[in-house]
Amino acid sequence: MAGDGDFYKHDRPENPDLAEDRPRGGGPDEPQGGGNWPVWWIVLGILVLFVIFVVVLG
Repeated sequence: MAGDGDFYKHDRPENPDLAEDRPRGGGPDEPQGGGNWPVWWIVLGILVLFVIFVVVLG
């Protein structure tokens, strides 16, 4: 038995991979902006902080 490469293959199905149990997303019903901030909000926030620092320290 040792060294026999087919020992574990004899009772396995042809395709042993499990079927997909849930969708991975990206479909038409996926909500836009699911929790992530848009980039322009982040840029606007950084710009506002920069202006505040310039006014306070300037």
